Amino acid sequence: MRLTAEFTSEPFEGEGDVPRHADRAVGVLRAAGLDHDFGPLGTSVEGDRDSVLDALRDALDAAFSSGATRVTVQIERTDD
Repeated sequence: MRLTAEFTSEPFEGEGDVPRHADRAVGVLRAAGLDHDFGPLGTSVEGDRDSVLDALRDALDAAFSSGATRVTVQIERTDD
């Protein structure tokens, strides 16, 4: 099974440097070697079920540990 997950961490800090909580969360995805897209309004990640769910758990932990007060997540199954 393949999944695509999208998440946004808050608080937003406007233009300028990426918030630490967002940077730490995407760092987890990079370390896991997953395909991801890090954008100004959120991050998406794709891969097999176990890889995405494991990395997502760790990314959310990193975000909250680094100052996030809220993380919104949407997960979609992308295989047929």
